[in-house]
Amino acid sequence: MSALLYDALEAREPAAREASLMASLPAQVRAAQATAALGEVLAGVDASIITSRRALATLPVTRKSQLLERQRASIATDPFGGFSALGWRALPRSRRAQRVYQSPGPIYEPDAGTRDYWRLARALFAAGVREGDLAHNCFSYHLTPGGLMMESGALALGCTVFPGGVGNTELQLQAMAELRPDAYIGTPSFLKILVEKASESRIDIASLKRALLSGEAFPPSLRDWLAARGIDGYQCYATADLGLVAYETSAREGLVLDEHVIVEIVRPGSGDPVADGEVGEVVVTPLNPDYPLVRFGTGDLSAVLPGTCPSGRTNKRIKGWLGRADQTAKVRGMFVHASQVAEVVKRHPEIARARLVVEGEMAEDRMTLFAELPQSAPEGLADRVAQTLREVTKLRGDVAWKRPGELPNDGKVIEDARSYR
Repeated sequence: MSALLYDALEAREPAAREASLMASLPAQVRAAQATAALGEVLAGVDASIITSRRALATLPVTRKSQLLERQRASIATDPFGGFSALGWRALPRSRRAQRVYQSPGPIYEPDAGTRDYWRLARALFAAGVREGDLAHNCFSYHLTPGGLMMESGALALGCTVFPGGVGNTELQLQAMAELRPDAYIGTPSFLKILVEKASESRIDIASLKRALLSGEAFPPSLRDWLAARGIDGYQCYATADLGLVAYETSAREGLVLDEHVIVEIVRPGSGDPVADGEVGEVVVTPLNPDYPLVRFGTGDLSAVLPGTCPSGRTNKRIKGWLGRADQTAKVRGMFVHASQVAEVVKRHPEIARARLVVEGEMAEDRMTLFAELPQSAPEGLADRVAQTLREVTKLRGDVAWKRPGELPNDGKVIEDARSYR
């Protein structure tokens, strides 16, 4: 195995990886069915036959809004809303969460306390962090899990961690100057603040050579700015619900998927997988029986990149964060959602893709559904689609045809092009 790879899993033949992931699916579905919430969602599903991506795509997508709603409804008896196999009251030690966190919403997430629970060691290794390094961790250690997510990964690598947390810029810089950390972990914006303040104050933080960044966009301009100051920064995509989803490598060509998640890119507003290269919503099934989410919709847009990473890692890659999938527009006093556009398309299988464009000025909205057809439109189809659009949205709209590939590949299914002067 190459010294540049975290483990042998990263160099597996793609077919062997896919077979392993699909073989793990039935157990994940059964674990989900054993929870109260997902037991309802997956009622009647035969877990033993969920052994392919096609079978997985038949299951519903669970969204964060549903998780929040269930948690709010059951907060007195089950703060996790029936989605977790872990808890703490009247449970055996093997099913007790070691920690519980609160993310914005508020949404509560469990931590089983096992080694590298969120699998961040892989991303840290790809960023150049190694055993024996001192990692200065500037993610929050209170309420949300960010600080401990990263710390658990760094400890698994054999690093020593300074738990800097957020804020206290002067004290952070004093610690950096005196302890001389090898790596920074935190948001890109706070690292930029630290580097600028250190320069202004003539504080030496030159020991800092590597950084793993997350929680915000990390544009190439900031990457180059840091590199000019001796810091090699890499990004990763992780959430409190899922752990690591994907991470950047030295190749700087998209983000490589983690080895323990199944990622689908689906059409926003639906659960239908799109072709590789097409922008859609990132839907993740993590192989975690303690928090057994199945087809968890992140609300983030991305797309699969062709080929494999030049770094030697053979897993699929995604482009990174390309925006949000939870698109909504208010038209003539009525909310129109991406799921409604998906419903219109579902009722007319002749349509390959569609995009609802809202134009005009306030109080004079015009709604047009632009739809791609692989062949000429049958007579009367436009009228039938317009009628469906009205039935689904309770609003009148026009229908216009496009040839395959004419709609932008940006994941948008609702475009608000109105003038707000």
